[in-house]
Amino acid sequence: MAPSATAIDIHAHFYPSDFLKLVAAEGGRFGATCRETANGPVVDVGPLHAGPIAAKFIDLDLRLAAMDEQRVAIQALSLTQPMVYWADDTISRRLSASFNDALVAANEHSPQRFFGLAMLPMQYPREALLELDRVAAAPGIRGIYMGTAIGDMPLSDPSLFAVFERIESLGLPVFLHPLKVIGMEDRLSEYFLANLLGNPFDTAAAAAHLMFGGVLDRFPALQIVLPHAGGALPYLAGRLAHGWRVRPECAHLPRSPLEYLKRFHYDTIAHSDAALKFLIDLVGAERVLLGSDYCFDMGYDQPVRVIEAHPDLDDVGRDLISRGNARRLIGL
Repeated sequence: MAPSATAIDIHAHFYPSDFLKLVAAEGGRFGATCRETANGPVVDVGPLHAGPIAAKFIDLDLRLAAMDEQRVAIQALSLTQPMVYWADDTISRRLSASFNDALVAANEHSPQRFFGLAMLPMQYPREALLELDRVAAAPGIRGIYMGTAIGDMPLSDPSLFAVFERIESLGLPVFLHPLKVIGMEDRLSEYFLANLLGNPFDTAAAAAHLMFGGVLDRFPALQIVLPHAGGALPYLAGRLAHGWRVRPECAHLPRSPLEYLKRFHYDTIAHSDAALKFLIDLVGAERVLLGSDYCFDMGYDQPVRVIEAHPDLDDVGRDLISRGNARRLIGL
């Protein structure tokens, strides 16, 4: 580890070899493919595409070298698209188990540097509960990873409540990530807009469903982490609050949406000092955690520098965001 490495990266993606092999072996009957190319594996599941997947997404030693260069001490490893919601109950559970077992192995490889955010087959709540109970106490598992929607199902769907209840009882935080985003097959299909706009819009939609759908009130101890600095949510929170005041569709919410903002945590991937300052002013430095989106080109090559160089952060805020908040949230 680099001598000055102390930061904790809570948004760092990982593609284990065994997971990719399982997609290749079993995905065909669900319309999924995983093929090898000269530049790495490529995964396609309907509109979801990943790859070529660079070796440093897969190889833990390459990852450690990159972390040292970034001065990141710890990564919380997570899957990203296509996740596991596209297969039947048996294969979704096997895909989740394959990924989760790889998280445990990564922690065994470097127990002070890798921790895992487990994947669950959420579209099959019974299987999700079984997998959750299997891995929750496994070494290195410190949270749950989940799409901003489960296929086309919002996170406020009551079928998910039993899983949320169990996650809450275990004290595990839930980290969200956009997957099949709104508009990706029509108006956002060009210019990479499905990522540039679709990802932050989808995060805001997920947060709104968690508020208005009663999830945050039903599970008051459930901790939710929103990616990409909360996406569009911080900027649109005032509009949500106005709708709550004037629209009958929103009147059931017991408090203003503005009061729910501090129920979420947020990563630092805003791509703007001004936007990150706005977020911190809105929710407080104690709700923000360092993230890189490792190692996609839409992330940060040097996530620690983003915090160190931010003109409006003092030493206390930098320490909270770079490591203190993550230590508290994932129990380090």
